[in-house]
Amino acid sequence: MIETRLLMGMPITIEIVDDNIPKNAFNKTFEYLEYIDKKFSVFKTDSEISKINRGEIAEKDWSKDMKEVFTLAEKTKKETDGYFDIIDNNEKYNPSGIVKGWAIYCATRILQDLGLKNFYINAGGDIQFYGKNNENKLWRTGIKNPFNQEEIVKVVYLKNGEGIATSGNYIRGDHIYNPKNRKKIIEEIVSFTVIGPNVLEADRFATAVFAMGKEGINFLEKIPELAGYMIDKNGIAFMTSNFEQYIKDA
Repeated sequence: MIETRLLMGMPITIEIVDDNIPKNAFNKTFEYLEYIDKKFSVFKTDSEISKINRGEIAEKDWSKDMKEVFTLAEKTKKETDGYFDIIDNNEKYNPSGIVKGWAIYCATRILQDLGLKNFYINAGGDIQFYGKNNENKLWRTGIKNPFNQEEIVKVVYLKNGEGIATSGNYIRGDHIYNPKNRKKIIEEIVSFTVIGPNVLEADRFATAVFAMGKEGINFLEKIPELAGYMIDKNGIAFMTSNFEQYIKDA
């Protein structure tokens, strides 16, 4: 079964291929993602993050979820040498660069707790996979051509538990910035896809390596549990040395 709903400003798709799917599986998972959106959306004036930005909630009163995301953000900032920062150009907190992957990863636990083993959750191209597809094969997904959204440039196959995330400015405009030079527009690359042991790891590094520009692929090369595929402004692709393993249907 497959179901798509519009949440967090994007289509979110859940496909489950197990037998005997609990009736509440989809609703329970989508309700959780809706809860996260209401808490972390900087576009909702009544969200917790908006209230924090207005100084209405003291740090000691932040929710457990908020504290967890801020801790993850600080960890990512340190691990990426400052190329990930949830303080935006308006000097406000904007954790959207990490919340999506974290939310998807947490949502998969709901389905696992219901006894499901073969499914994926796709939120705007950031995907967490478990088990196998309805043909009992590895889940596969395509990396889009940023210059032509109708074209797939690479098909990758992901194993149980792995996740994929893509960062780029080709859909939403220049919303990703270099925290070390906030006024400089990132022009040398247009798309950066990261595959990780789960979607949270893939997502939290995808934004940072995109912000690094062409150096992002060299940074990622040094992290063995992550693989990357970068497309520059000329349409030339670069990949980490371990990316090839995902192109073959193992």
